[in-house]
Formats: sequence, C-alpha cells, structure tokens
Amino acid sequence: MTKNLLPVTALLLGTLFLFLGNGLHSLLLPVRGTTEGYSTTLLGLLGTSWASGFVLGCLLAPTIVKRAGHVRAFSCFASLLAIIALLTGILVDPIWWVALRAFTGFSTAGTSMIIESWLNERATNESRGAIFSLYIAITLMGVVGGQLMIPFGDTGTSLFFMICGIVYCLAMLPTLLSTAALPQPLKQVRLDLPALYRTSPISFLGILLVGIANGAYGTLGAVFGRQVGLTDSNVALMMSTTIFAGAVMQFPAGRLSDRIDRRYVLAALAAVAAIAGSLVFLLEPTGVVLLIALVGIYGATANALYPIAVSHANDFAAPEDFVKISGGLLLLYGIGTIIGPTIGGPIMTVTGPYGLFMITACAHVMITIYAIFRSRMRAAVPAAERETYSTNYPGTVTPESLQMSPRAAPFEEEPDAKDESKTA
Repeated sequence: MTKNLLPVTALLLGTLFLFLGNGLHSLLLPVRGTTEGYSTTLLGLLGTSWASGFVLGCLLAPTIVKRAGHVRAFSCFASLLAIIALLTGILVDPIWWVALRAFTGFSTAGTSMIIESWLNERATNESRGAIFSLYIAITLMGVVGGQLMIPFGDTGTSLFFMICGIVYCLAMLPTLLSTAALPQPLKQVRLDLPALYRTSPISFLGILLVGIANGAYGTLGAVFGRQVGLTDSNVALMMSTTIFAGAVMQFPAGRLSDRIDRRYVLAALAAVAAIAGSLVFLLEPTGVVLLIALVGIYGATANALYPIAVSHANDFAAPEDFVKISGGLLLLYGIGTIIGPTIGGPIMTVTGPYGLFMITACAHVMITIYAIFRSRMRAAVPAAERETYSTNYPGTVTPESLQMSPRAAPFEEEPDAKDESKTA
C-alpha cells in the first residue's frame, strides 16, 4: 500500500488543494449572492449551471485529455478554475456567475477525471479499494475545510475570491512537478438509460430523486441559512455538518444493507430524511442548535442513499457491467442535480426559505414508497450472493473513479476485454 501511495503523494496533495477551492467557492457564491440581494431563483441556477457543466465534463473531457495530454489538460482545467474564481470576485453579477459556474463544473469534472485515472494507474487489485477510500476522504476533507474558511473573513469583500484563485493555482504545482508515470487514456462511459432501468428500477428512480434532493440542498442550503438569519459561521457549520454526518453514516448503513434487503434500508433512510426535512419545514426552527441537529440527521440519512442504491443495482448486474451500470447511475445523479436547484429556487421564492426542505421531503417520500413497492415486485438477492457494499460519494467523483473499485478488478484483469474497451 505504501509503495503504491508514495508515487502519487504529490497528486493527492494537489487533490486536497483542488477541493479546498471547490468547497470554499461553492459556499461563497450563495452566501455573497444572498448579501447582494440576488433572487433565490437566480441563486438556484448556480447549481443547475455547475451540474450541467459537470455532466458535460464527464462526457467531453476525455476527448480533450486525449488531444492535449494529462498534464497540460490538468493545468488548463485548473487554470480555468482559478480564472473563474477571480472573475466571480470582479464581476459581482448573478448572470455572469451563472454563466461562469458552468465552466467551473466542466473544469472540476476534467481535473477529477485526470486525478482518478492517475490514481487508478498506481492501484493494484488489492489496494484499489483502499486508495479509493483515501481519495474520497481527501476530497471530503477538502470540501469541509474550504467551507470552514468562511468564518475567518468577510464574505462581502473580494478576499475569499482571491484565496480561491490562489488555492486552485497551488493545486497545479504538485501535479506539474510530479515524476509519476502518466496514466492510460481516459475511459468514456456510455449512458444507457433503458438498460439501467431494466437492471434496477428503484436504483434508477431513486438516484434521480436523490440527485434532485441533494442538488437542491447543496446549492440552496447556504441561501436558506442566510435567509433564516444564520451568521456566515453558522451557515458554514450547517453545511459542513451535513457532509460530515453523511460520511459517518456510510459505514453502518452500508453494513446493514449487506445483511438485509437493501430496498428496506433505502426506504428507512429516506423516511428518516423525509421526517427530518418535514420537521424543518413545519416547525421553522430559529434556534441554531435545533436547526443544525435536524439538518445533521437529514444529512446523515440523505447522503447514505446513493451508495446503497448503486450497490443494489450491482447486485443484479454482471461483474463486467459494473463500470457501465455505476457510471450511468453517476451521470443520472448528475441529471438530478440539474433539476433540483432549477425547481428549488422558484419554490423557495413562493413558499419562503423553509420550502427547501419541502422539496427534499417530497423526493425522499417518493423513494420510500417506491422502494417498498419494488420490494414486493422482485425478490432480494441472497445476502451471500450480494456484492459487498463500497462507499461511492457522488458529487466528488467522476465515472473514471469507478475503475478504482475492487468490483472493477475482474474486468481489468481480462486483457481481451481491456483491448476491446480501447477500440470501442
């Protein structure tokens, strides 16, 4: 394990800087936008624009990397991230922000795909799961660390925009100076929606709904916090608590889903997320402690749904289809994150800030009902025959990361299949 990690230490350091910038910039824009008096609808379009750019990046970035090479493409994407961060500090205008946010999403997908392919190149079948877990931990630490910078400065000035630009530039340096061998060309995952639905209807619909809920909250959570009177510090704490609680819940929820029907676990987690969201919507808590406690429960359960839904789909899929199925579901989640902020902004404008949790509650209620319905339609895969649960955190990874999963190892070990994938 140490032997495999040493050559990519610089790459992981660059990853940390990259997601520090992502975490800071993604929270800074809605917080500053609320201060500037931008409408909730326009602020919701920030998330729509970013998610649209990210999905396009997953589809188109491999072509750019093949033409320019990994190092030059990474430098190009990271430079764009730095330029856009600085421009959003200069052009304090919602229309410009929405337009530029699409380029941020596209560039984030490009940098992430290059990092993930590089890590996969150094991974063996025995170490790829551990390397992937470490990568996910670093991305989450980066996002949370970036968000927690907010209390230490004034969001009404250009300070944090300049810090974002600096951090993105720092992300380039370790990769440019690295002597690690370049990875193989990026793989492109084809999105086959009919096949996804036939494999697992609940995973198909469930992940789309999870994307809608997470996309709405991820983009408009900070707007909600400011509109209900939270300080910048408490907004940062609320958003970070959601991510941290979700990360902590991954292991116990996953282990439980390995033992009983995953659809029951999906239904239970979605029900708790719906209850937490409904309580926030109905009670309209103003106390910081109660609000963050409810949001923490929401984050713990809502953020555990995606990997369980992916695991359920793969229980019914052939091993060689893992990358195609999981990659398609990841891009389907991206479609959901485009829809969520788009409908979230107008609904919050009409119902008030607490309407955000009405949206998430409705999505999670539908997951609960459909999961129970599907559990009556098809028998569960016996526990002994299921794929072992593996954390897969959406929003921080691209389809390229799926090559690092232990479940992709059998496919990678077949030279003929590998050669065919290159010519497809």
